[in-house]
Amino acid sequence: MTKLNINIDHVATLRQARLGLDPDPISLVDLIIKTQVNGIVMHLREDRRHIQYEDLVRFKKKFKFHLNLEMAPTPEMVKIANKIKPNTVTLVPEKRRELTTEGGLDIKKNLTFIKKIVNSLSSEINIMVFIDPLKYQIKIAKGMNIQGIEINTGKYANSSGNELKSQLKKIKKAAIFAESINLYVSAGHGLTTKNLAKLVKIKEIKEYNIGHSVISDSIFYGIKESIQNFQDIIKK
Repeated sequence: MTKLNINIDHVATLRQARLGLDPDPISLVDLIIKTQVNGIVMHLREDRRHIQYEDLVRFKKKFKFHLNLEMAPTPEMVKIANKIKPNTVTLVPEKRRELTTEGGLDIKKNLTFIKKIVNSLSSEINIMVFIDPLKYQIKIAKGMNIQGIEINTGKYANSSGNELKSQLKKIKKAAIFAESINLYVSAGHGLTTKNLAKLVKIKEIKEYNIGHSVISDSIFYGIKESIQNFQDIIKK
């Protein structure tokens, strides 16, 4: 079955707005596990705007649940990942002033450095790269010591009409090509209950990482029903 991972960054965003203790993103994990999703995603940003290092430490002490750590490809983050040992690391680009991740990692432009980062990560960690749905980027990714790619669905999520159809075709082509060269394929960024249904028809995408819309919907429906709404779309 297609997997669903829940990103809890924006629970931490709300906590950091007051620099207090609540709401605690790690306390939410107990409820998320009960929904039978595959795992948790946390993005430890360099500016620490939401998830903190201590959140990762507490998660690992309390749970043996699947953890996907999103992180910038930097030596500091490599040290943290090798200490925490998440199940998966997803390498993502970061800009200090961006509201959220603005695009995929340009592995062609930064190949030598990213290869060095990949080779510095523990062999116990599965490694993914978050990239735009571009064939040449996928080809380069195949040449690195990684297990798969996460396709950036941001442009698709923010488009409509003919542009939406065009972005959907690009994602489908990218997913088919990546699977054909034995790369595991996941997808995420900007996904909601309104735009997910078209994507789940692409059978090559094996896993979705969804956060902001799940947490936003939970204000109205509660976390369990919010997640269930996404699961229902994936199961169909």
